[in-house]
Amino acid sequence: MTADPPPATGRLTFAEMTVDDLDDMAALLGDPVVMRYYPRPKIRAEALDWIRWNEGLYRGHGFGLWVLRSRATGEFVGDCGLTPQPVDGVMEVEVGYHLRTGMQGRGFATEAAAACRDHARDRLGVDRLVAIIHPDNTPSQRVAERIGLSFERATTSESGDPVHVYAARLA
Repeated sequence: MTADPPPATGRLTFAEMTVDDLDDMAALLGDPVVMRYYPRPKIRAEALDWIRWNEGLYRGHGFGLWVLRSRATGEFVGDCGLTPQPVDGVMEVEVGYHLRTGMQGRGFATEAAAACRDHARDRLGVDRLVAIIHPDNTPSQRVAERIGLSFERATTSESGDPVHVYAARLA
């Protein structure tokens, strides 16, 4: 299965995540600000597990979370992509994003998520896209709304935490 990432946007490039990205991913996923809506920041070994999980997604599904870099400088920005996620017993395709603290608030998440939405629709044939968001994470909710997802319902995650599901039909 091919796992071609979305094409570059005006400011960002997408690439498959590899172990070469471990330092950047460990810093991103270990940042308490980035991970404030997760149970806790991830340690380096968990960041490696995150990379391995995405490598498996590329092979098994043809998509996953991709590393985001600045098109102008090559600087690491974060990750963004598509993952299969169970929601109330149904497997959905979720768009997700994590940006370095210093890269937040500049429209990068919206730019990357919109590219992933278009890639899901145009290249992967995904007809429904969701974002599973912590109820207090208003910046992430705004990104979901900006790319055309609407609040659908409040539910609980697989781990029992409250989440809001934003969704849109793409077809």
